[in-house]
Amino acid sequence: MVSRRASHLIFFFAFALLLLAMHWPLLTLPFHWDEMGQFVPAALDLYRDGAWVPHSTLPNVHPPGVMLLLAVVWKIFGFSILSSRLTMLAIATVGVYLSFLLAIRLSRKSPDAPAIAAVVFLIAAPLIYTQSMMVLLDMPAMTLTVLSLLLFLDERYAACALAATALVLVKETAITTPMVFAAWLWFREKRFRQALYFLAPAVALSLWLLELHHATGNWLGNAEFARFNVNQSLGFSHIVYAIGRRIYALFLSDGHFLGAAALIAGWRLLHGKEWTIAGLVAMAQTAVVTLLGGAVLDRYMLPVLPILYAAFAVAASAWARPVRLCVQASMVTLFVVGWFWNPPVPFPYENNLAMVDFVRLQQTAAEYLEDHAAAQRIATAWPFSDAILHPEFGYVRQPLNLTAVAGGVRLTNLEQLNPKDFDILVLYSADWPVKGGLLDIHPLRSLASSFLDPNINATDDEIRATLGFVPVLRWTRGGQWIEIYESIAQPHP
Repeated sequence: MVSRRASHLIFFFAFALLLLAMHWPLLTLPFHWDEMGQFVPAALDLYRDGAWVPHSTLPNVHPPGVMLLLAVVWKIFGFSILSSRLTMLAIATVGVYLSFLLAIRLSRKSPDAPAIAAVVFLIAAPLIYTQSMMVLLDMPAMTLTVLSLLLFLDERYAACALAATALVLVKETAITTPMVFAAWLWFREKRFRQALYFLAPAVALSLWLLELHHATGNWLGNAEFARFNVNQSLGFSHIVYAIGRRIYALFLSDGHFLGAAALIAGWRLLHGKEWTIAGLVAMAQTAVVTLLGGAVLDRYMLPVLPILYAAFAVAASAWARPVRLCVQASMVTLFVVGWFWNPPVPFPYENNLAMVDFVRLQQTAAEYLEDHAAAQRIATAWPFSDAILHPEFGYVRQPLNLTAVAGGVRLTNLEQLNPKDFDILVLYSADWPVKGGLLDIHPLRSLASSFLDPNINATDDEIRATLGFVPVLRWTRGGQWIEIYESIAQPHP
């Protein structure tokens, strides 16, 4: 007879081995986009200089919790991409294990162990797959949200407040979770003393904001971050787009429409105090990251997914067993297909393995330039500019000679360049869907442009007419591309 503790250890290590095996080929993948734009540089500043507020990248409101953890890991094992990705996978393993415990807790009155289905959904989801290894804030936020929720449901309020404090020091928008707990205890259960425990997360976050303001003079770290993530995001058209994006991501994308069908069929099974609290946590988190955050990234919803997938699994109990198993198997299959299949609508590359295609293309181009054009002046836009300037990100061995293109790859940005200041121009597919998407249809592209801030590349003809540069070398992968241009007057690099 296996003891309860032994069974928990078996599940934990099974999840750990499974996640490690799934990500094994990508453990040394160079850093991607926001990893090298914000979180890795901020962690390196803390690791090297003890700087809580980063100086090698623009500081912003994000608290230093994850960066502190990475700095500690690097102090022990040394800085490397491998140690970084293994650290994030360890956090993801804990998150999956705790999500399994939460699903068990929420499904105790349901037949046929829906908690197993819930954790399979979680592991198979494309967004979970990529985010599990990335140096970003949202997987740690998911892990600590689930931990806080479990402790709250167990009425371990002091420990819950401690976990919630760690949570808001990882992701500032997670303040909604301790707010829900405090409101429940104060207004619903009249436990005023315990409700006051949840002032601790607010105090901790306030102290971070005071330090940030002291160092930068701005409560959110920099004015551009505040404009994009607060002022601009509260515009009417942006809110409409954000709501649509959240509905699509949670209830339609990949296999989520099958989970939504299960919710419609069995929503009455999601009842009781525990489901009410979990639902409030999920709705509060969804609301804050819908109203705030200019990019409307799907990864912001990671803390909601363990609750959502538990709801999908439990609600499916309303169906006969053959129907339920067929629908759930189909949902998992579509999730796995979603690792590789790119949706026809705009999506962040980090949502699936398009992220790997993006990194590998930039890695190929960076290695080529280092081997064949190391002495030449290279003009390019971020993030490729950071990739060839900072060897620690995994693309080059030595910094290359960079001329940065401020603002991206639009024609208006390229027009600001003096062709005499660089020898090579490098452009790449950025944040639009890969070729074959709905935005190849011009009216839809124009409509999307009114809601988004697309980084549409200048055409070859525009580049030739404006700068006198022509394409000489191009790599493609998974519908994405990266291309090298040189002046008409000079030879191939």
